[in-house]
Amino acid sequence: MGKRRAYRPRNQRGTRKPSPVVQGTLRVSGKGRATVETAEGVFAVARGGLREAMNGDEVRVSLVRRGGPELVAVVRDVVVRATADFVGTYDVADPLGVVRPLDARLRHDFFVLPEDTSAARCGVRAGDVVRVHILEYPDRRSAGVVTIDARLGSTEELDLGVESVIASYGFATAFSPAALAEAEGLTLDVDRALAADPLRRDLRDELTLTVDPTDARDFDDAVSARLLDGGGYELGVHIADVSHYVPWDSPIDLEARGRTTSVYLVDRVLPMLPERLCNDLCSLRPGEDRLTMSVRMELNARADVVSAEAFPAVIRSHARLDYDTVDALLDVTGDGGVAHDVTGDGGVARDVTGDGGVAHACPPDVAETLRILDEIGRLRRERRRERGAVDFDTRETKVTLDADGRPTGVSVRERTRATGLIEEAMLLANEAVARMLAQAEVPAPFRTHERPAPDDLKGTLPVLRELGVVDPGEEAALVAGSPFALQDVLRAAAGTSAAPLVTALLLRAQKRAVYLPHNDGHYALGADAYCHFTSPIRRYPDLVVHRALQALLHGHVESREQHAVARQLPQICRSCSDIERAADAAARATQKLKMAELFADHIGEDFSGVVMGCERFGLFVELDDTCAEGLLPVRALGDEYFVYDDARMALVGEESGRMWRVGQRVAVRVVRADAATGQIDFALSGGRR
Repeated sequence: MGKRRAYRPRNQRGTRKPSPVVQGTLRVSGKGRATVETAEGVFAVARGGLREAMNGDEVRVSLVRRGGPELVAVVRDVVVRATADFVGTYDVADPLGVVRPLDARLRHDFFVLPEDTSAARCGVRAGDVVRVHILEYPDRRSAGVVTIDARLGSTEELDLGVESVIASYGFATAFSPAALAEAEGLTLDVDRALAADPLRRDLRDELTLTVDPTDARDFDDAVSARLLDGGGYELGVHIADVSHYVPWDSPIDLEARGRTTSVYLVDRVLPMLPERLCNDLCSLRPGEDRLTMSVRMELNARADVVSAEAFPAVIRSHARLDYDTVDALLDVTGDGGVAHDVTGDGGVARDVTGDGGVAHACPPDVAETLRILDEIGRLRRERRRERGAVDFDTRETKVTLDADGRPTGVSVRERTRATGLIEEAMLLANEAVARMLAQAEVPAPFRTHERPAPDDLKGTLPVLRELGVVDPGEEAALVAGSPFALQDVLRAAAGTSAAPLVTALLLRAQKRAVYLPHNDGHYALGADAYCHFTSPIRRYPDLVVHRALQALLHGHVESREQHAVARQLPQICRSCSDIERAADAAARATQKLKMAELFADHIGEDFSGVVMGCERFGLFVELDDTCAEGLLPVRALGDEYFVYDDARMALVGEESGRMWRVGQRVAVRVVRADAATGQIDFALSGGRR
């Protein structure tokens, strides 16, 4: 009996009905899965349907059904290529050279032809990492061909894991010659800046401070504060005036618009701006005159905002302080949980061994300013809780490295009074500027955060019930997204071993904060209007907000430039939101690589942890001291068959009935740590719990 032919629909003339053909952008994941984003929707690419296409290409695809009801895509041809250059490892397959991309999404090897002398010219040897230019793209009949532009280093000189992450996310590692030349030509002329702008104020005699992590290299925000005679406070937030140096559509601006953010990896920073700006002209270093955009706010005795004004200024920072020193000066008692944007920025790395900072000699006026800022911070947390802000007190880890990039330990990012007083000042400034722009209807990128979906919050209830942190009478309010119900759950968990898990569960249920060209408010912060204004050195939306604020202050809202910005604003917001997500993912990926490298030296050792996630294939366990996460596979739980209980987020033994669930404490042993993939595997331990 012959093979059966697959049924295909035919038209009335008896010929096969053609599959729909659409055009879109191809997105390939590092695991080989791919989708095509089209005007008709997003379609998964069928197995074997990629053909010669590569990540980012504009492609034409046929939409077909293969063994299921859903349409899947098969690439017909490539319309526009997205990749012209890439980084890879060089090898020899005589007489050819072979370059394998570090970007896992480029799933083709490329050849260097025998007559190409670029390898010899660049001094490349087998195993080196090289940057190449594509001469011929792969097709169904032949492989791709490249030529070598530069040797980047040997595998001993470079960290291939981190380099692969950078390549896989497509982050730029070098600035264009035009941007560098423009940056080198910039100078600081305070007198000229004051004379050129009648709105710019000279605040050099006003006591201003910078407070940052100990290892910070650029200081883009400074603060000032004083008590008012009639009661209440005056708070000043002074932000580096990047817009003074980076006009719209300049070479530096175009570079920053493409990058959209600085990327903070485990061993390096990929900055949004050239070093001349971020570490020099726009860094608010102590004792040096710097241009700023400043916001001055009057607060009453309860720290409610009475009035706010914004203006360009010149400041001279009087002190550069770090969080540890400020915490010591404030005699930290552990109060300091503070709110943050859902994507989380801020926080200070503190060594888990807790060596504790020692307060240095501090001038009385600096100490008094810190005391006032701390008081404002405490009052502002109370005011925001009253209006429904949700404070997620998170812990983040950072692997510490030696000079050669080898991991030496782990530090934990905690929120303290020092980080809290700065963050509250930044939140106030961001809200004040957002209200100014929203009320004047000036086009700008607003930071928005939607209320979480009821189904996502409902999914947290089984675990919250088991942990005993949700009141049965408040469950309906929690599912409806009441911020006060979320506050109550977080308060019930505070100070208990369940706190990190409860915070993680509720954070996962949140929608992600994004940039939009209109104001929709910020749910988690309880803010009617919110934008990012305080970090223009490292975030492009902040730079756009600065320009919008300058236009408002100088009466240029209807200028040609602002109309050009308004036209591009939707795309700018999309790009900034997307690349922010990629930057966060890349940062986590590089931390995982180094965490696994660190734990490779601890194979066979026992640790205590908490189950933070449960899947059919096993449990994700977070260790107590380092927050390192690894997999406890289902096969390590015993010989019996385990059933996955989705509602309770648990694995249940079919014979014994023993349950392994989220929130459970476990003792585990490290059995494998793969520094190439960042994977850590555990087995059950007979040790402590």
